[in-house]
Amino acid sequence: MVHTLLQMDTFHSENQQPRQAVVTDAVLVTALGGDIDTLWRRLMQKGTAIGPISRFPVDQEHYTAGIAAIIDDLKPSRDHSLIKSLLDRLMVQMGPVPSDATLITATLKAGIDNLEAVCRGNPSGFQDIPLSSLAEHISPQIGLKSNGLCISASCASSTIAVAQGAALIESGQAEAVLVCCAEIVSEYAFAGFSSLKALAPAPCQPFDRGRRGLSLGEGAAALLLMPAARAGREGRDRLGTICGWGITNDAAHITAPAKGGHGLAQAIDKALKSAEKKPEEITAICAHGTGTIYNDRMELDAFKHILGPRKRPIFSVKGAIGHTLGAAGGIEIILGLKALATLTIPPTIGFTHPEKGAEGQVSAETQAIANGCLLTTNSGFGGVNAAIILGP
Repeated sequence: MVHTLLQMDTFHSENQQPRQAVVTDAVLVTALGGDIDTLWRRLMQKGTAIGPISRFPVDQEHYTAGIAAIIDDLKPSRDHSLIKSLLDRLMVQMGPVPSDATLITATLKAGIDNLEAVCRGNPSGFQDIPLSSLAEHISPQIGLKSNGLCISASCASSTIAVAQGAALIESGQAEAVLVCCAEIVSEYAFAGFSSLKALAPAPCQPFDRGRRGLSLGEGAAALLLMPAARAGREGRDRLGTICGWGITNDAAHITAPAKGGHGLAQAIDKALKSAEKKPEEITAICAHGTGTIYNDRMELDAFKHILGPRKRPIFSVKGAIGHTLGAAGGIEIILGLKALATLTIPPTIGFTHPEKGAEGQVSAETQAIANGCLLTTNSGFGGVNAAIILGP
């Protein structure tokens, strides 16, 4: 069955009750920790995985930076991409997945490292290069009936994938959805961001007024979604709820966001309406927080415009694990659920001198949060913006 993004804006009649999607299982792999508990502990300890790159040469003549958050012991196998090794490390943590689950994958460039090898005349396979290669690798491992679909929408890819999964469940088109996202630090991506002068020479500093750009990272995440009723019948854990979502495209620039943040503001507004939540019910925000000049500033403007002037805790994990591109949203949703469960958000690594609007909200220390909902946002090239509201 083919599902399209057009089905995401689902409206229910007065006699039809929406079925909220709950997250029952979640696993992740990052450069700072290979599982949720390790990553969370190291975040709380103010750790960072951003450091010198040894995977490929990064001389100053060709690149503006020489650092990233890389999983050092991640190795390719035979002619397979690093991304397959990353997916294997992820899926070994995953519990049983219902055979009727719809698979949604998310990535920007899949096994682009294989294309690099081919272009250099080195032995390598083409099978890992297409975006569909993620599903083709995952689906047989866990016994799914189809490969589903892949969403590649810049740095909002996996946020949109989770929203799509929740929409399929809410509308009754799926009884379970497995969302898998993954991204590696490839020389292809590194060179691209360097050419845009978007890479910081030192580890990134989200929401700091001295920020100079982003730091790349790699990682993967998987989330199993299903209706609350099914989760209860099957005795599954309930890690949290996908309460609502909003997706927009401001189309302001091929790479930069709209400086006023109106596209992100509209996505947040749509998410609130979808969740039937008021701004005061948002008690914390997991921001995209890349450490680039325009992204951080427009996010703060968008938050204030839609949520009002009241200060609330905001954090970004990109100073710790780097910007994981197409996997960022999935990883950050899992961390958002962990924050709601512990009523604590981690420190924003690299944050020292607040950008205007970050005062009293972003902190280099852990912050306690009140019971309520958490907003998580991601934005990307081409003006795409995505917002999801998480609840307990």
